[in-house]
Amino acid sequence: MDYNEAKNKFIQTWGALGSQWGINKTMAQYHALLMVSAEAVSMEEVMQELQISRGNASMNLRALMDWGIVYKEYKQGERREFFTAEKDLDELAVKIARERSKREIKPALKVLKEVSAIEDADTNEAKHFVGQTKKLYDFVSRADNMIDKVTEHKDNWLTKLIVKMMS
Repeated sequence: MDYNEAKNKFIQTWGALGSQWGINKTMAQYHALLMVSAEAVSMEEVMQELQISRGNASMNLRALMDWGIVYKEYKQGERREFFTAEKDLDELAVKIARERSKREIKPALKVLKEVSAIEDADTNEAKHFVGQTKKLYDFVSRADNMIDKVTEHKDNWLTKLIVKMMS
């Protein structure tokens, strides 16, 4: 397999995995391209490489920048804007964990807290419902607190241990 084939296969695979991580395929492909590019890439180059429209490229670029995993880079003498992805994999993992918590876990916690506080918990079914949703809230809350602690202290002993265990 040559370089271009390998690069394309990586971008396609990363894109397919994106939907499992809560982002769309194009956004994941865009990120993959920037992550494996040795130098910053212009939006026009991304559009050509991924065969996507300017609107699609712009929308996904904005989302990646909002996640804090893609940055604008200026090149002297160039009018075009260039972009690069976070290359530090530890930092990338921390930023993705924080963003997913904000977008997925915190809203779920809000709903669990709300539904476990029903007022008419007089029947056995309603009591069971409240009990189970409170347990689920407690569990998800502990998991979210652990994520917060790990991402707050990227260089702490716990993070280093988890990263070592995952290696």
